[in-house]
Amino acid sequence: MSVSRVMPVIQSKAVRESREFYGLLGFEEVMDHGWIVTLASPSTPAAQISFMTSDKTAPVTPDVSVEVDDVDAAYAAVRASGAEIVHDLRDEDWGVRRFFVRDPNGRVINVLSHR
Repeated sequence: MSVSRVMPVIQSKAVRESREFYGLLGFEEVMDHGWIVTLASPSTPAAQISFMTSDKTAPVTPDVSVEVDDVDAAYAAVRASGAEIVHDLRDEDWGVRRFFVRDPNGRVINVLSHR
């Protein structure tokens, strides 16, 4: 399994203001679902940051997203380790398959693959 992207997710009530602020640093909007906005560097597209009001389909807002090439393998490895699954593996309407796991620091990690 390989990791293609790691992205911080900031829970925010100031999504518009965050978009404008990070625009000053060169980020551009690459996704807006209304409840989550993702900004990326035009020169390094994998350098991304997201701002989320709250997660649309999960019970908590994740702290970090980790995109992997095989989310099913990641899920199997995490379950076998005994780590806490916060949001079970599922296909989402916006084209990702994902699950949430709590890391040893208590942070919620959104592990995903695009379908």
